[in-house]
Amino acid sequence: MNIRLIQILPESGEPPKQLMILLHGVGASAQDLVPLAHALRESFPAAAFVLPDGVEPFDASPALAGRQWFSIQGVTEEDRPARVRAALPAFVELIRACQRHFGIGEAATALIGFSQGSIMALEACAAVPGLAGRVLAFSGRYARLPETVSPLTSYHFLHGAEDAVIAASNSRAAFEHLSGLEGGDATLDIADGVGHEVHEALVDRALFRLTHHVPVRIWKEAMGAGAPSPSRDN
Repeated sequence: MNIRLIQILPESGEPPKQLMILLHGVGASAQDLVPLAHALRESFPAAAFVLPDGVEPFDASPALAGRQWFSIQGVTEEDRPARVRAALPAFVELIRACQRHFGIGEAATALIGFSQGSIMALEACAAVPGLAGRVLAFSGRYARLPETVSPLTSYHFLHGAEDAVIAASNSRAAFEHLSGLEGGDATLDIADGVGHEVHEALVDRALFRLTHHVPVRIWKEAMGAGAPSPSRDN
């Protein structure tokens, strides 16, 4: 697979202990998420950050240099799931290739997507249970809400209340749906006055979730199999 990647590795020169893969939105590129990577790196200096370009040129504006994970030309609610499904094999192989390259397993992998990148991260973990230990979905949504969820993945939905591209109601619906599934582990943060962007307020919440959230599976292991799940504020 010939995909352009930006890599930001630990300054210590030591092998990375975590893998964070940042996935841009449609018509954008890996470069757009470099500021987010640097913001996260302050709290995770031992992580490897990988920022891949989308696998296809942005076909809605061929003159631009943007990339996409799947085409949105004429996309509808009905055919979006099929488009995502067709794009998943190459996407999952990209994630697996990064994990193999750094020798880092699924539990220590975080998929951090914005917009279409979030769609791909969410759908990949629905199709391949346990593909990553964390998914951070900025301004994202599912193509179709999953029927089951793996307890091996924690999901953090981050959305601007004024998002006019992908409505925040999509993140709320996903949070409520996953929270109601066996093994579901999800949080939700919606920022007032924020649109379709990786806003500083949402980055702050992402850092909070990454550093403070105790996965439900670990909570239950520590407290005993019959323990109730910890409460999740939204």
